[in-house]
Amino acid sequence: MTTATGHAVAIMARMGYAARGIVYLLVGGLAAVAATGQGGQTTGSRGALERLLTAPLGHALLAALALGLIGYALWRCVQAIKDTDDHGHGPKGVTIRLSLLVSAITHTLLAVFALSLTISIGDDSSGGNSRSLANWLMQQPFGRWMVAAVGAVMLGAGFGHAKKGATAQFHQHFDMPSLVQVWAYPICRFGLAVRGLVFLITGTFFVIAAYQIEPDEAGGMAEMFDAFRSSPFGTWLIGFVALGLVAFGTYSLLEAIYRRVEPDS
Repeated sequence: MTTATGHAVAIMARMGYAARGIVYLLVGGLAAVAATGQGGQTTGSRGALERLLTAPLGHALLAALALGLIGYALWRCVQAIKDTDDHGHGPKGVTIRLSLLVSAITHTLLAVFALSLTISIGDDSSGGNSRSLANWLMQQPFGRWMVAAVGAVMLGAGFGHAKKGATAQFHQHFDMPSLVQVWAYPICRFGLAVRGLVFLITGTFFVIAAYQIEPDEAGGMAEMFDAFRSSPFGTWLIGFVALGLVAFGTYSLLEAIYRRVEPDS
């Protein structure tokens, strides 16, 4: 990879982290408002993007986010293929790298959805990102097993995020001043832990969908919030996860600024 290409990839990656952070801040913020009873409703990443249509310069914001999400998906591919973070070829490393490719696919779908909203051809499904993926996979040869594999990768990513938050493994990838670390690291650790929980729940949805051969059983954050809403202490669960998603969004924005991005490593 040439120096110019590596520089372009680094810019693309930082734009991607920023776009991901904004999406999670939107999802978490909307859920927090709903949990406090101040109106609004919980939603997933698609629903959060749809809300931007009502904001000033909403179409321009959506186009910018779509560009950032595409950049993030491409960076995830670079991370998985070139193994820029040295995960290796063992079972753990392969699982992490597969999760990066799954992340690339889901963020590409989200970017396409955002672009479709800017030209008014978006669908009415706010939480259909995961179900769209499950539907498409189920129609392929060995589709049931592919859906199960995605679920297994998500479960692995959930445990990985939880461990990353508990042990602050992200430290090795950050060039962050110590004064920033004091307040930023607790936020990052909490956000990663809650994002791990979300992965575990959505991964379970995919495994159930594969077991029942029913792609509509798959789901993302919107379906997770729906499940919380119908459970005991649902408001508290929604509020807890909402705070965690806001923390994860903050973590992503910090990655856009302080993460070491080394495409040639």
